[in-house]
Amino acid sequence: MEQNEFINYISYEKRYSHHTIYAYQKDLNQFSTYLIEQYQLNDVTKAGHQHIRSWLVYLIEEGISTRSVLRKLSTLKSFYKYLLRKGQIDLNPTLVVVPPKTPSRNPEFIDEENMNDLFEKVDFSNDFSGVRDKLILEVFYATGIRLSELIEIQETDVSFHNNTLKVLGKRNKERIIPFTKRMKEQLLIYLQMKNKNGFEAEKRLFVTDRGKKMYPRMVYRIVNKYLGLVTTLTKKSPHILRHTFATHMLNRGADLNAIKEFLGHANLAATQIYTHNTVEKLKKIYQQAHPRA
Repeated sequence: MEQNEFINYISYEKRYSHHTIYAYQKDLNQFSTYLIEQYQLNDVTKAGHQHIRSWLVYLIEEGISTRSVLRKLSTLKSFYKYLLRKGQIDLNPTLVVVPPKTPSRNPEFIDEENMNDLFEKVDFSNDFSGVRDKLILEVFYATGIRLSELIEIQETDVSFHNNTLKVLGKRNKERIIPFTKRMKEQLLIYLQMKNKNGFEAEKRLFVTDRGKKMYPRMVYRIVNKYLGLVTTLTKKSPHILRHTFATHMLNRGADLNAIKEFLGHANLAATQIYTHNTVEKLKKIYQQAHPRA
């Protein structure tokens, strides 16, 4: 079956993250179901651009966000590009599909004062789970890495000599990120507790309370729980901490190209979304400080 072959391709050849693979599989299953229910079409290789457009319209009418619809279209583009290369279709039907416009939206982030409250005023327990949870938040904020990247960190990826963290990002692209003295101290305490609890067999850095590999939902719950104590933002996710890292770095004068490297962005355009927040901050300072503003 074409879909299974494609999923195997992105799993074992492209080596996409588990999160991405799950999303692709879900999107393709939804599209296949739609084709069957609306057009009695059982073969996705027979779908044309009109079927894809119809599905996108249906999703928008169902209240699915534009960003989610664009991601689903991206899944179909990758899928049909794969089929074309394998010779299973003659034309890629997604090439003539015009994507819906995304409403411009600046990334949300947490204020520096609230982040200080998180680490200085929030009460984390002194047991293994409390030390681990605080370290997870520290790593997200100190490095700006993605959730999928944090879960896959190995103990050997941490260099205490150089105070750097090796991260394996999208498309298996490796990058080295420096970390703070405070994070180093927390890492040493955490690793000592991890070994003391008998979890040294698991070489991934972060583990559950039973010493097993961490999973995305657990990390999300941890982040959501503690961010809820210091911010009223609707979204309280690891990705918000990534935005917060980039925004705070930029506000304090970090070079945009350096932030691009820290975040593992393929091009500078993806990083430039953070400049708007800095410009708005400068405008506010100007309005408050200039005598004729």
